[in-house]
Amino acid sequence: MIHQECFGFTRDGRQVDAYTLTNSIGAGVRVLTLGGIIQSLWVPDRKGVLGDVVLGFETVAQYEEPQYFGAVVGPCANRIPDGRVTIAGKPYQLFCNDPNGHNHLHGGLYGFSKRLWKADVRQDRLVLSYFRTDGEEGYPGNLYVQVSYEFTEDCALELRYTGVTDAPTILSMTNHAFFNLAGHDSGSILDHRLRIGAASFTENDEANVATGAVLAVEGTPMDFRREKRIGQDLGTAYLHTCRAGGYDHNYVLEEHLFRTPVAELYDPGSGRHMEVLTTKPDLQLYTGNLLRGNLVGKGGTPYQKYSGLCLETQYAPNAVNNPHFPSILLCPGERYEHHTVYRFSAYPRA
Repeated sequence: MIHQECFGFTRDGRQVDAYTLTNSIGAGVRVLTLGGIIQSLWVPDRKGVLGDVVLGFETVAQYEEPQYFGAVVGPCANRIPDGRVTIAGKPYQLFCNDPNGHNHLHGGLYGFSKRLWKADVRQDRLVLSYFRTDGEEGYPGNLYVQVSYEFTEDCALELRYTGVTDAPTILSMTNHAFFNLAGHDSGSILDHRLRIGAASFTENDEANVATGAVLAVEGTPMDFRREKRIGQDLGTAYLHTCRAGGYDHNYVLEEHLFRTPVAELYDPGSGRHMEVLTTKPDLQLYTGNLLRGNLVGKGGTPYQKYSGLCLETQYAPNAVNNPHFPSILLCPGERYEHHTVYRFSAYPRA
């Protein structure tokens, strides 16, 4: 079932709609036409009690501020140093909006996350579409993108991304939802248990920009190949976690294309469990290191450091400037197409 309602209005008076997709037990997701934002996501715990497991806000004005809670980010997720890219042999200058430096971040000043998307309900799916004109945020090409949302009877949120262009461009979309399986207002996620199927990650410099180097997780706090507490190794003097204040790193996936889950997240308190499946080659883990309590979320909850974590399926950061990474180039006649699933369950293990 899909229900539509007005969520509010932008600063310039445009209406933002909310679409709520629910299954037969009342679990479901609320998606906004502003930025394709996942505003709420309700799934049952081990006792069958529904809880909202994504961080978010109650007003349009809060979502118009420079943050990415629950939004579709793109055209190119993550950071590009100095906003400089070369596409099909031509140099381009992208808009630099990273508050920590002179870099392009998550698609620019507005990117996809602050745009109003057109909504279309197709049976049990919500399809959002956006037309990016040539030159927007510095990107070449007219680009047409769609993101579809479906919430299934077995409590899986399915996201499908597509895109076509009339000129060579780059495209790497993801969703920036912050998850807390104990509930969005329950505090720290450091006691959640996490597994990521990756033996390596891409190195960041002190400005959090990918250098192009690929490092092994073996023997480091970056190793989540076996499930462990997220906070287990954060007290160690390891350069990359100390520099980031937690985890904010891209993992190179060993298994994708929907063969097995690439990541699993578990909250022992509620029993909620989330599996991530994707056709994308990389996964960004971010543990909300920069949250400081100044953002007041749903129900008046101040979101503190480590209040939620992101598991963003994507291409490697700064792939356009590192040709040994999988290419994010999209050319006329080609079709960008990726599928990601967040599948929820609950069970009573300690």
